[in-house]
Amino acid sequence: MTPRDDAAAVRTIVDLPDAERAQLDALCRQRGVSRAEALRQALRLWLRQQTPSHHAVFGLWRDRPAGSLELQQALREEWSER
Repeated sequence: MTPRDDAAAVRTIVDLPDAERAQLDALCRQRGVSRAEALRQALRLWLRQQTPSHHAVFGLWRDRPAGSLELQQALREEWSER
């Protein structure tokens, strides 16, 4: 664990195919990190990528011709037709 990790750690078992484990081990030797630390780093990166930033979604509908009330009404009409 890194010094900045102040939360309690949980041990997790992960099954890796032989080829991926060998590649991971080679990279870990090159970088001088343990397999566990490399997997923690990869998980942190993956989790960050899964959380959209507000910049990615802010203004997503700005180019729609209708305003929000018109869009809401159109959707309600569409649902009532079913």
